[in-house]
Amino acid sequence: MKKYLPPFIIFLVSTLTSCGQKTFDEKMESLYKNTVPLIKADSLKPRLTDVVLLDTRAQEEFQISHIQGARFIDYDNFELNQVADIPRDQEVIVYCSVGYRSERVGEKLQKAGYTKVKNLYGGIFGWKNEGFEVIGPNNLPTDSVHTYNRLWGKWLYKGTKVY
Repeated sequence: MKKYLPPFIIFLVSTLTSCGQKTFDEKMESLYKNTVPLIKADSLKPRLTDVVLLDTRAQEEFQISHIQGARFIDYDNFELNQVADIPRDQEVIVYCSVGYRSERVGEKLQKAGYTKVKNLYGGIFGWKNEGFEVIGPNNLPTDSVHTYNRLWGKWLYKGTKVY
């Protein structure tokens, strides 16, 4: 019996780890409640000047890089008075690292009467993974993206990971 134990353990570990691996799309689908309509990066890119773009990450994440034209809205301290200047019928796109936090902010905006709120699919990770530019300090292009932590960093395929 003892000589069968190591191969069994190896088989069990390899089976469990392979079952736990997900693609980027599978991971995103598992995160979203689908309460806020999604917009893909390639659909947003040509419309950046027509929408209000809200970055819902933490200040340190925003400072490393963000999508050009984005306005910082801290997820942890979000209050509706921060967006009082935005007309309720204006198209608003929210994003964070992957879209979870931004979906929560999007829900609050919808509840407050904003009628054209969308969540960027895959967040800034999805944006960067599609090859689109992010800007850092002094509004200069950068490859750096704050990945929240090492665990979430595995979903950023393009760019320099910053923790």
